[in-house]
Amino acid sequence: MARQVSQATILAMDVDQKLTLLGGLSPQQFMRRHWQKKPCLIRQAVPEVQPPIGRAELFELAGRDDVESRLVSSGKGGWKLRNGPFNRRQLPALSQAGWTLLVQGLDLHVPAAHELLSRFRFVPEARLDDLMISYASDGGGVGPHLDSYDVFLLQVNGRRRWRVGPAKDTRLVEGVPVKLLAHFEPTDEWVLEPGDMLYVPPGWGHDGVAVGADCMTCSIGFRTPTPTELAREVLQRMTDALEPPEGERHYRDPQGRATATPGRIPETLQTFAAKAVIDALNDAHSLACALGESLTEPKSIVWFDGGGALREGQGVRLDARTRMMYDTRHVFINGESFQASGRDARLMQSLADARQLDSRSVAKLSGAARELLGDWVEAGWIHGDEQH
Repeated sequence: MARQVSQATILAMDVDQKLTLLGGLSPQQFMRRHWQKKPCLIRQAVPEVQPPIGRAELFELAGRDDVESRLVSSGKGGWKLRNGPFNRRQLPALSQAGWTLLVQGLDLHVPAAHELLSRFRFVPEARLDDLMISYASDGGGVGPHLDSYDVFLLQVNGRRRWRVGPAKDTRLVEGVPVKLLAHFEPTDEWVLEPGDMLYVPPGWGHDGVAVGADCMTCSIGFRTPTPTELAREVLQRMTDALEPPEGERHYRDPQGRATATPGRIPETLQTFAAKAVIDALNDAHSLACALGESLTEPKSIVWFDGGGALREGQGVRLDARTRMMYDTRHVFINGESFQASGRDARLMQSLADARQLDSRSVAKLSGAARELLGDWVEAGWIHGDEQH
């Protein structure tokens, strides 16, 4: 499963540095006080913030096949939900109240959105999901709802009123296309201006409604797989990677006896099968590779523009769509795994952490590792960068 590459100090975020983004808290303090515990309102988390994309460009993006978009509206006819892509004529008039356009994965297509998402990399890459943007007309929103994941809600244009409260009753309204809490009881209410941000942990109901037109909110969301989802993906990869060892012994039953109940599965065969499965699951190397490959697998709508080449003296940077992680023995990138050790491992880990590697560090890689980088450049996963 893992290919061998033959190990710069990792550029790490100072998790003890106080950040305006977190209201003067350090990432360490924020995680300890608020993460998955209680909401946090941060006024002017991003002072003088600008929308990462203009309205016209956002509407154009919502018309693409490789972009996930949804349109939510409410009015006399009740709640309605439609999935994109949408051409401009399919979107309501700007003057019409009560509608919201949601565009997922904006960071994959807009450099400014990717830069904004990168500010939250004090949370492990394995948990960081994407940046969604919500464009709403006056009164637009998706109703009171509950998320299974953590979310930072950054206001980038216009104003939005948020009501938040612990979801003691998680029952949903029946017969509507969106998941609305039937008995939402907010405990706090705020109006967010551009630059303000609200953190909401899992298990807290929240309802955001645009106050005026041209309301744009960026949602930074995080992955929270269930045990079943993770097990299904990891086990499938482990199964696909199974290779019979040389000289593997077949099932034998020299003590077998004649049977009058041929339809009954022999207990010895059941034991043999159970041991085979347990032995496969106990393969720590295979499990680690399957997990890393699963966590870095790009979403189905993601594709890369390949054909580049790594030139001498270049640094490299990860493509915005690339997911790269590592553990103590492996490096994972876009669903593939590689064994790494020594200087190569340290430099590859630095690339995963900082999402770039300068030319001096690239030059320190072994020939095999530089060849691997060349393959990744050709695939479009990373890009040569003259500035690094």
